[in-house]
Amino acid sequence: MSELVVDAPIAAVTVYPDRARVTRRGTITVPAGSQTVYVQPLPLSLQEDSVRVSGRGPATVLGVDVATQVHPQAPDETVAELERQRREAQAEVAELADADDVQAQLDTFLTQLAHRAGGTFARSLAGGEPGAELGGFTDSLADRLSAVRSKRRELATSRREAEERLAAADRRLAAITQQRTPDRRTAAVSLELESEAEVQLELSYVVAGAGWTSSYDVRLTGDELTLNWYGLVTQHTGEDWPECHLELSTARPTVAAKVPELAPWYLDRYHPPVPVAAAPAAAAARGGSVKRGFSAEMADYDAAEAPVFADLSATVEQGMTAATYTPPRPVAVPADGASHRATIASIDLEAELDYVTAPVRSTDVHLRATVVNSSTHALPAGRAAIFHESDFVGSAALPMWAPGEDVELALGLDDRIRVTRKLTRRTATKATLGSTRRREVEYETTIENHTPRSAKVTVIDQLPVSRDHEITIKPITTSPEPTETTDLGVVTWKLDLAAGKEQQIKLAFRVETAKSVELSGWRE
Repeated sequence: MSELVVDAPIAAVTVYPDRARVTRRGTITVPAGSQTVYVQPLPLSLQEDSVRVSGRGPATVLGVDVATQVHPQAPDETVAELERQRREAQAEVAELADADDVQAQLDTFLTQLAHRAGGTFARSLAGGEPGAELGGFTDSLADRLSAVRSKRRELATSRREAEERLAAADRRLAAITQQRTPDRRTAAVSLELESEAEVQLELSYVVAGAGWTSSYDVRLTGDELTLNWYGLVTQHTGEDWPECHLELSTARPTVAAKVPELAPWYLDRYHPPVPVAAAPAAAAARGGSVKRGFSAEMADYDAAEAPVFADLSATVEQGMTAATYTPPRPVAVPADGASHRATIASIDLEAELDYVTAPVRSTDVHLRATVVNSSTHALPAGRAAIFHESDFVGSAALPMWAPGEDVELALGLDDRIRVTRKLTRRTATKATLGSTRRREVEYETTIENHTPRSAKVTVIDQLPVSRDHEITIKPITTSPEPTETTDLGVVTWKLDLAAGKEQQIKLAFRVETAKSVELSGWRE
């Protein structure tokens, strides 16, 4: 009696951040009595304790067992095609190598001929023989050598391209043979039927080697911000997923461009280094090295009158701790490890725009948006491509973003806000007996608004911070009055500049040190 094998293709896949649940469905006619129906082939990476069976029809499920089928290497059309391409590339590399060898020998022969002919012509001229044929011979030899070397360059280019095709075929073959082993799993489903009947089996299992991450497009149009949310699905489970019912779940069975931030500016007493000869062990302890740790193609056309593409969003099912999204169209995901994008949602958000600059570091001015997630979606962390209208301006990392939570997005640089910072005063005194050394500096920062509207600009500067009781920092001038000054010396002004206007900020401070203190960490 032949085995009962049901044809059960993949009908649905639920992808989690680090795994996936695959569902297969098939229909088969089963004779009466106790029967075993086999579902195959299944991937080796499935988790045996995750296999579940259900179905429809007049049958009782008695149990399910999972076994491994060990087979010799089965023929694979993709592998066969890659092997053919590899053989062709290998033959082409060998052919080009032979052709280059012939040209190299010809090059050597012509070079030696030129040397011998040069000696012959020299002797003829020394003996008073006519040398009328010398020019024609040298021109002919030079043309021949040039042609040979040009041919060798062409052969080198062709050989390099063939070697790249050969290497690509080798890489693809290695990846496929590693992922597509001929061994497979089989699920043996035990059924009990009173009479012969047609039953529909549904078998589901969880596999590792699959997952999805979030990717975003953030597009600023005027003051309106649109966020397009995509799911990037990857898998190398050993079986291709066809276009089927695909769901992306945020459930976790287990668990940029940035606006400038200033580090504290510390001043400390200078400590001279210990000579190596005096302390070799300390010098050796200090030795060693320290490791520190999109492009868009757009057609040129006038789209002012063109209709805007409609955005399709995924349907969502909210659970207690997670949400499951079904993309608006099926997405096939082969087991190639590549990312396959599925649209999840398009969200219109209101943004509060302002500018941030830290001229002590750079005079660049960053456009910043403070945005509240007014949707019902809890947006996972992911990379975001930033657009102004149709122009790509950069990328940023979005953190986990809960409904009602606000985040700051860096939206690139705006050259219409100009910032300059200069040192306008510097004085220093020498210490006399019983006195202190004193340094005073003053900086002036100018901010100009060349945009057609008023702009909110946050300017960040800093005062040094002392790490020694004999080093004192005293602010002299902060004009206008800063909005905030932290204990770590960060000074912040929040300005509201009208279009076409400018404003100056002055920051002056004094550093006093004891006579015996040599200052480190000073900069201007």
